Amino acid sequence: MLPRWKGKDKKAKKDAEAEALREPMSKIISQLQSSLIQSEACGFLSDNNVQLAVGAEQIDLLDKACFGQPVRTVEKDVVWFQLSLEEAFYLCYHLKCLKIKDGGSGIQSDEELWTKIKSKNKTFPYFYKAYSHLRMKNWVVRPGALYGVDFVVYRHHPARVHSEYGALVLSHDDDKDLNGRLNVWSDVHCTTRLLGGVAKILLVLYINRNGNKDDSPLCLANYTVQERTITRWIPEQSREKGSSC
Repeated sequence: MLPRWKGKDKKAKKDAEAEALREPMSKIISQLQSSLIQSEACGFLSDNNVQLAVGAEQIDLLDKACFGQPVRTVEKDVVWFQLSLEEAFYLCYHLKCLKIKDGGSGIQSDEELWTKIKSKNKTFPYFYKAYSHLRMKNWVVRPGALYGVDFVVYRHHPARVHSEYGALVLSHDDDKDLNGRLNVWSDVHCTTRLLGGVAKILLVLYINRNGNKDDSPLCLANYTVQERTITRWIPEQSREKGSSC
């Protein structure tokens, strides 16, 4: 699938593509990483997200890199960003540019944070592996609940390009919380039809633990990811020219 750049006309679409080429996502992520390290950024674990107070420069970089979303507050001169657990752990564990506190217990080590998050959501290791797998390929990954999937995947910033994939996280492991989807044909049909209606392809990410335990984030190195795309077959688009069948 070719990228569908946003714009009212061809020139606007070409401009969006040119801007993305001038400022690739890898460069933006690197700038965000440096800024967060220099400011010794520290977030706070709160339920199923992480709250992060940021300055003007980081507001711009978080928006460009598509991490989290700003939260309205009554505090002056303070802007809070709300990060998903996957986003926060990616900044903390993979990019090493964010520290996270949990209430009065102080800054959490990677292992402590992993255990804390996993206690809130036991399927977190699978979703984090899927999220980090896509992010490390420089895809932009955003929540996909609007389209009935786990993540929506973009080639660049959503303001510049339409998303190409709706991603579901499954596993070959015997995990009922993950594998209760796409078990019957009607599930596949509904999901592909919905995504096809908004010009997206269903991307299924099978996360395999390969017999490894999940008591430490080090286990992630032994997890494997299998990618499968599923598209809806439309007979009218598949017939040979001149066929009347």
